[in-house]
Amino acid sequence: MTLASGTGEFGHLLAGHRVAAGLTQEDLAATAGVSLRALGDMERGRTRGPQRRTVRALAAALGLDGAQSAALEGAAQSGRPRGVRRVPPQGQAVGPVVPPTAPAGAGPEPAARSAPEPAAPPASDAAAEPAPPGALALPRDLADFTAREQALADLAALTADEHPAHPRVVLISGQPGLGKTAFALHAAHALAPAFPDGQLSLDLGGMAATPLAAREALGQVLRALGVADGTVPAGTEERAGLFRALVRDRRLVLVLDNAADEAQVRPLLPGSGSAVTIVTSRHALPGLEAVHRLRLDVLSPAEASALLARIAGPERVEAAPDAAAELARLCGYLPLALRIAGQRLVARPQQPVAQLARQLAAEENRLDLLETGDLAVRPAFELSYRRLPEQSRLVLRRCALTAGADFTAAVLARYAGLSAARTELVLEQLVDAGLVQPAAPERYRLHDLVRLYAGERLTVDETAEAVAEARTRAGSWLLREAAAHGLRFDPDHTAAEGAAAAGADSVPLTEAARWLEEEHPEWLAALYRAQREGRHREVIDTAEAMHWFSDRLVSWDLWGEVFQLSVDAARASGDRQAEAVHVNYLAWTYVTCLHRYRRGIELAGEGLALARGLGDHEQQGWALTYLGTGLRHLQRYQEAGESYQRAAEAFAEVDNRAAMIGRLVTLRGAATCLRHLGRAEEAQDSRRRALARALELVERWSSPLMHLMAAVTAHELGQDRAALKRWPAAEKAYRQALVHYEAIGRPDSMTKTLTELGTALIEQGRADEAREILTEALTDLSADGRRGRSPVQGLSD
Repeated sequence: MTLASGTGEFGHLLAGHRVAAGLTQEDLAATAGVSLRALGDMERGRTRGPQRRTVRALAAALGLDGAQSAALEGAAQSGRPRGVRRVPPQGQAVGPVVPPTAPAGAGPEPAARSAPEPAAPPASDAAAEPAPPGALALPRDLADFTAREQALADLAALTADEHPAHPRVVLISGQPGLGKTAFALHAAHALAPAFPDGQLSLDLGGMAATPLAAREALGQVLRALGVADGTVPAGTEERAGLFRALVRDRRLVLVLDNAADEAQVRPLLPGSGSAVTIVTSRHALPGLEAVHRLRLDVLSPAEASALLARIAGPERVEAAPDAAAELARLCGYLPLALRIAGQRLVARPQQPVAQLARQLAAEENRLDLLETGDLAVRPAFELSYRRLPEQSRLVLRRCALTAGADFTAAVLARYAGLSAARTELVLEQLVDAGLVQPAAPERYRLHDLVRLYAGERLTVDETAEAVAEARTRAGSWLLREAAAHGLRFDPDHTAAEGAAAAGADSVPLTEAARWLEEEHPEWLAALYRAQREGRHREVIDTAEAMHWFSDRLVSWDLWGEVFQLSVDAARASGDRQAEAVHVNYLAWTYVTCLHRYRRGIELAGEGLALARGLGDHEQQGWALTYLGTGLRHLQRYQEAGESYQRAAEAFAEVDNRAAMIGRLVTLRGAATCLRHLGRAEEAQDSRRRALARALELVERWSSPLMHLMAAVTAHELGQDRAALKRWPAAEKAYRQALVHYEAIGRPDSMTKTLTELGTALIEQGRADEAREILTEALTDLSADGRRGRSPVQGLSD
C-alpha cells in the first residue's frame, strides 16, 4: 500500500519522543489508551494518519509541550487522505459516507447539536471506507407493538443521562416466544431521537448450530461504523479495542439480538461513553457483569386481548370478548402465540374468534394450530431443546409428568430418577436457558405451551414403559409421603408408627401441613392413578392417614374426591371395615365441606348401617355425629340433639383418644342445638362441661388438634353467653379461644372469633378497642383471600 509522504515523518517523530521520554511501546500504549499493535503500526509508518484525538492522547502521555504537540499533530494530518470522512455523518447510523464538499441536501442532515470529535481507533487506524448502504440498520418496528409500557419506561429512564459514568448495557432475557427481539427493536426505534449517532442491530445467531463468533460480529459492526474491509484488524482483541474507541464518543444504540453466551457478548460491549447496548437472549447469561437485567414475562390477560385486537381488528375482538379472552388464555398469553392466532384470524376474515378458540382447546392439536406462514411456536421451543444436554432434556420432558401448576425439585426428582440435588441443579440451568421459570422459593413451573411441547418430546423420545415406570415410582413415593405427613395430625398415631411409615415423625406440624397443601395436586393425581391401577390398599391407607388433617382445611372440595376414592377402593377390595370408616369420612365431607346436608345425611345412614353390621361402636358414634350435624344445619334441632345423644352413648363403649374427641364433639353439638331451641342457659352449662373436657385434653396431649378443640369450644361458649347478652362473660370466652388459636398459628377460623369479640366490645361501649380488633380481623381475612384458601376448623360442626 502506498503511504502518504507525511506518514513516515509522523512515525519517526513519535518514536523519537517515546525514546526521549524513556518509555517502552507497552508503557506508551497503556498510558495513551491505544493498543500496542496500533502504536507499533504508527511508528513503522503503516497507518495513513491517526485521528486528532489519538495524537492528542499520545502527546499528553509523552508530556509534550504545545509546540511539540502541534508538530506531531501536523505530521499526522499530512498523512491523512483527502475527499472522504473517516466516520458516518452525525445523525446517520449507516449508509454512504458524504464527502465534506457535498452540496447541502446531498446527504443526511447533520444533527442540530455540535458533533463531538470522532474517537481515535487504536488499531489499523486507516481511514474508513464508506459503509455498505443500510449495513446493520434496524429492522422495521412493529406498528401493532402492544404493552410493555413499564419495561419501556424503565429503559428510557436508564438511558436518559447523556454523560453516564458507565456505558449502559441492558440484557433482555426470557423464554422463547416472549417477543424479546420485538421489544428490543421497538425500544431502539423509540430511543433513536436521543441517540443521533446511529442505531445498529446484529443477530448473533445464539440458537444456530454455530452461533456468530465474537470476532465475526465485531467485524460486521466495525464495517457498519465505516471501517474499510482491508483495515479491520485480524484478531478479536484488536477488533474489540477498535470498536470501543470508535463508539467512545458516540451516542448510538446497538442491539445485539439472540446472544448465545457471555463470551460472545463481552467483546461487543463498549468500555466507556454514552452508547446504549441492548442484548437479547433466551439465556439469563448470569455471568455477564455490570448489566441491567430486564426479564420479560407473558402479557396480562388485558394486554393479550389488546394485542389480538390490534392484529385482527378491534371489531372482531369486541364482538366476542369472552371468546377472545379464552383464545388469549389458550395461547398462554405468550406474544408469539398471540401473534400467530391473530394472523390466523386475519387470514380467515370469516372465521369467528370462538371457532379458533374451540380448535385450540384440544391440547393435542394446539401446537399444530399455533403455526402460520413462517411463524410457529413449536420450532421456537425446538431450537432451545436441541441445544440442551441430554440430562437437561430428560428433566424437561419429565416436567410434563407433574400435575400441579408448579413443583419442587424433590418431587420432580422422583419422576426423573435423579437425586433431588442434581434435579435442582438441572432445573436452575433450565431457568437460565429460559425453558423453566421460578414460581416461588424452591418451586418451578413451565409455561403451558412449553409443558405441551415437553409432553410431545416425552412421547417421541421415550418409551411408554419408561414413562409408566417413572409415574409409578413417583406416585408411590408421593402417596407414602402424603400418608406420613398426614399421620402427624392423627391423635392416636405414635412416633414409632410415624417412623415406620416414612420417617416423617420429626417433621414439624407446620411443615407437614405446608407440604400437604402445596403438593396436593401431585398426591391427588397419584391417588387417582393408584385407584385406576388397582392399588386399592395404597388408596385406603393414604386417605386414612389424612383423615385428621382434613379437619384443618374443610373448605377443600377435594376431600370429596379423596374419600370417594377410598370408599371405592374399600368396596373393590371387599374390606367392609374400611368401607364403614370411609363412608363416614365421606359423610363428614358432604356435611362439613360441601354443605350438601341431605346427601351427607344419606351417607351417614349408610355408614351407620355398615358399622352396626360390624358391631363397631366407634364408627356408629361418628355416623350418628355426622347425622346430627346434617340435621342441625337443616334446622331440625330436636332430631339433631337426639342423634348427638345416641352418638355419645356409642362413644362411651370405646376407650381411645378418638372416642374421647368424639364425646366432646357430640356434647358441643348438643349444646348448640339447645341454644337454637331457645334454651341458652342449658346450652351454656353443657358448653362449660365441654370446655372443661377440651382443656383436659389439652393438658394430657398438648397438640394442635387439642388446642383447636379448646378454641372452638371456647368460641361457642362466647356465643352462648352472647345469646344471653352477658357481654363481659362472652368477651372472656372469646379471648380464651384466641389464646388457643394463637397456639396453633392463627388459623382463619380465628377471624370469626375476632369479629364476634369486636361485637361484644361494642355492646360494652368500648368502640376504640372494637375498632382495633375488627381491623385485625379484616387484615387476617385479606391475607386468607390472597392465599386463595380458607382453612376453617371442621370440628366446630
